[in-house]
Amino acid sequence: MKRALLSVSDKTGLVDLARVLVEAGIELVSTGGTAKALRDAGLTVLDVSQITGFPEMMDGRVKTLHPIVHGGLLYVRDNAEHQKQAKEHGIIPIDYVIVNLYPFEETIQRPDVTLELAIENIDIGGPSMLRSAAKNYRSVTVVVDPDDYAIVAEQVKANGVTTLDLREKLAAKVFHTTSYYDSLIAEYLSTVISKQGETLPENLILPMRKAQSLRYGENPHQHAALYGDFPNYFKQLHGKELSYNNLIDISAAVNLIGEFHEEPTLAILKHTNPCGVGAGKTLREAWDLAYATDRQAPFGGIIVVNRPLDLAVAEAIAEIFSEVIIAPAFEPDALALLEKKKNLRLILNRWSSNPLSEAGMNIEFKSIVGDSILVQTSDSQPMKPETWKVVTKRQPTEAELKAMLFGWRVVKHVKSNAIVYANQHQTLGVGAGQMSRVDSSKIAVWKAGEAKLSLKGSVVASDAFFPFADGLIAAAEAGATAAIEPGGSVRDEEVIAAANERNMTMLFTGKRHFRH
Repeated sequence: MKRALLSVSDKTGLVDLARVLVEAGIELVSTGGTAKALRDAGLTVLDVSQITGFPEMMDGRVKTLHPIVHGGLLYVRDNAEHQKQAKEHGIIPIDYVIVNLYPFEETIQRPDVTLELAIENIDIGGPSMLRSAAKNYRSVTVVVDPDDYAIVAEQVKANGVTTLDLREKLAAKVFHTTSYYDSLIAEYLSTVISKQGETLPENLILPMRKAQSLRYGENPHQHAALYGDFPNYFKQLHGKELSYNNLIDISAAVNLIGEFHEEPTLAILKHTNPCGVGAGKTLREAWDLAYATDRQAPFGGIIVVNRPLDLAVAEAIAEIFSEVIIAPAFEPDALALLEKKKNLRLILNRWSSNPLSEAGMNIEFKSIVGDSILVQTSDSQPMKPETWKVVTKRQPTEAELKAMLFGWRVVKHVKSNAIVYANQHQTLGVGAGQMSRVDSSKIAVWKAGEAKLSLKGSVVASDAFFPFADGLIAAAEAGATAAIEPGGSVRDEEVIAAANERNMTMLFTGKRHFRH
C-alpha cells in the first residue's frame, strides 16, 4: 500500500485531497491538528508516532524528525542496497508528502509579535520533510502549496499516480518555498537579535514574493515582474495596469514628495526627473507654480502631491494628459472627475514619506554585468541645515536661505549632473543628466527662458561641487544671487572667489547627492 504523510498549518482543501488519496488506496499518516481535521472528516489516519514508535514530545517540536520518516522519504526505490537497509530497519516508503509551514511570515507581521512568539513559529520538521521528499522527487510527490492540490488530485484520480513532469515542478516549488522561508527567518533574526540590519550583510538575502507579473519591462521585448510589498503601500484606484516604467516613476515621485511636509506641494516628473515642483498655500497654487516651470515636458508625466487631492487641482490637472497621479487621498468630487479619463492611473499613497534618521537604513539594489548586484544604503537621511556652512563674505537673506533649502531638496532627486534654479516656492529651471555641469546649467537656464521665468534673484543648487568657477559664473550671469553645493573641490577657493566677486552668497552642505 502507498502511503501519504500530511502535516499542514493551512488546511485549505486538505480534506478534499485526502479523500482522493484514500479512494486511490493510499494510507494516510499525519500529526496533531492535521490528523484531527482528517479524522473529524471521517477519514482513517495513522499518527506519525504509530509508525516511528516514538511519541511526539517537547510541545510538538520533535515528532517527524525520525529515520523511519526520512528513510521512507529519501531511499532510492530501485537501489538494491537502499531496499535492503529499508527492510532491515522496517522503513516503509512514503510516496506523498502534503506539508505547508508554520505561519512565520504572518507572525512577524503582527504588531504584537515578540521574539519568543516568532521563534515558536519557526518550522523545523516541515522544511526537513519537504526537502527530503523534493530531493527524491523521482519517487515522491511533494506538495507545499494548496493551489497545487487540484492537479495532484486530478492525476491521482485519472492514473493512480502523478507524472514525473509534475513531480519535478512541485519539487522545484518546494526549494523556492523553503529558501524564501529560511530567508525570512534569517532576515528577521539578524535584525532583531544580532542587529546586523544596521550594516550591509555579509550574505545578501532578499525574501520577496512576486506581487504581480507585468506586461513587459522598460521595452516590449523585455520580461518583467514586481516583487515585494509595493501593493501594501500603493493602491491603484483607477486606470490602466501599471507598467514597469510607471512603477519606477512612482518610486521616484514619492521619494521626492517625501522631502516636503510644511506646505502643500506638488511635483511633476518625467522619466524620474522633476519637470517642476511648487509649494503654496493650496495644492492648486502649488500646481500653478510647478507647471509654470515647464509646460511641455509634463505631457504624459507623473504628478504627485503631499496633501489630499481636491477638485480645484484635479480640474487643472485634467486639462493635460498625464500617466499617473499619486496622492495620500482623493476627495470624492476630484476622484469622480479624474475617473472620467479611462486610462489615467490614480494611485493612493500610503507610504510613510518621513525621511529616515541617520540610524535608520533603507537598502537600494542595482544589477550590473557579471550577474552581480550593487547594494547601498539609500540617500534618504534628513537634511541638517544647521551643519551647512556659509563660505562667502555675504550671508544669505532669509528668502535666499529658504530658496536654497527648496532647491537642495529638489536637486537631490535630479539625475546627475544636476542643476536646479529655484526660489523659495518653485523650481525655475531644471538641468539633468548631462556629461558637463555647465551643460546642465545651460539647459536649466534655457528651460527657464522657454517658460518665461526670470532667474533674477534666484538660487542655483548643484548636486555635486562646481569643479571650476565657470559653472558658478554662468549661474551668476543668468541672474542667480545665491548658490548651494556640497563643496569639496580642489578649486573651491576659486569658486568662492568668483562668488565673492559677484556679491553672491554660497552654502557648502558637505554632502553630495549623485544620482546615476
